[in-house]
Amino acid sequence: MSSSAPPPFDPADPLGLDDLLAPEEKAVRDTVRSWAADRVLPHIADWYERGELPGIRELARELGSIGALGMSLEGYGCAGASAVQYGLACLELEAADSGIRSLVSVQGSLAMYAIHRYGSEEQKRRWLPSMASGEAIGCFGLTEPDHGSDPAGMRTHAKRDGDDWVLNGRKMWITNGSVASVAVVWARTDEGVRGFVVPTDTPGFSAPEIRHKWSLRASVTSELVMDDVRLPADAVLPEVTGLRGPLSCLNHARYGIVWGAMGAARSSFEAALRYARTREQFGRPIGGFQLTQAKLADMALELHKGILLAHHLGRRMDAGRLRPEQVSFGKLNNVREAIEICRTSRTILGANGISLEYPVMRHATNLESVLTYEGTVEMHQLVLGKALTGVDAFR
Repeated sequence: MSSSAPPPFDPADPLGLDDLLAPEEKAVRDTVRSWAADRVLPHIADWYERGELPGIRELARELGSIGALGMSLEGYGCAGASAVQYGLACLELEAADSGIRSLVSVQGSLAMYAIHRYGSEEQKRRWLPSMASGEAIGCFGLTEPDHGSDPAGMRTHAKRDGDDWVLNGRKMWITNGSVASVAVVWARTDEGVRGFVVPTDTPGFSAPEIRHKWSLRASVTSELVMDDVRLPADAVLPEVTGLRGPLSCLNHARYGIVWGAMGAARSSFEAALRYARTREQFGRPIGGFQLTQAKLADMALELHKGILLAHHLGRRMDAGRLRPEQVSFGKLNNVREAIEICRTSRTILGANGISLEYPVMRHATNLESVLTYEGTVEMHQLVLGKALTGVDAFR
């Protein structure tokens, strides 16, 4: 038996999860963490309060320069990173703000992923290099005003007109929509659901920005309006027909959320822990009271179990063994627990917990959106329920 003593307990890594990471994985994590600390954290409270993300195109180019856009894709200027490396990047980005992670997720895991997996070689060459560098921003149009959790009911449609397609419809709650150069839009056709690569300067296409949000305020959210948008025959994604196309993209994005939610939770937990060590009541730091310590212990348990779950799913994805039901498992657990960590952190901070001087309330309100998009709690419960019982309860 080894006689060496275990390393000292690290409150920032109580389970020693860093030991699971290879040096190149730590390097990716540290690069993204450093970028977020320099470019996002000094400004994010102001951006959130103002309800805008100024300089989004510059931020996109910087994210491209560190390889964060479409980072798990191969070729066409993409970084070709592992699933775990991508997950670590998502965690660090969402520790800064969910809106920044959403920018990266929609760009890489939805718009770029759809083109990379289902696009023609011409589509890939035209769009992916500029999207990987951040010179072009993309968005992904699936959700509609009347059809969120039920994409099969979409009303957006495309009809053939000679060699062209004519696209009509509306999409709602679209991240990056108003600043995008290209939109991947899913529509009904006589052949089934098809995806279309739509340059946003095409006549008839518009993307009014959605205002008055109390969540994801430092993020561009838009409606997409297609009014007789005429597209050439080669605008359609040739390699997929049916809902399996957009749903596979969503599954890839959900994987990033499994990691990202733990970033928001970590930021809130760390704020609460620092506060508990320094805030004095009744003559001593509140971290010395049993009830506060119980809260911190419970939060640490759920935070690091969630990170361990994300790590496990990442290894399965890298091995080609990750199932959609397992992604639902991770998304359902980690976002739900992240919200609870934020709420408990707020109680430790007391009245200060609602101040933008601290990140807790900002993360909590952002996570309310994360809880809903890429599949609501109820949808993931039913996915797991069907997998467990073999009975489809969706209908």
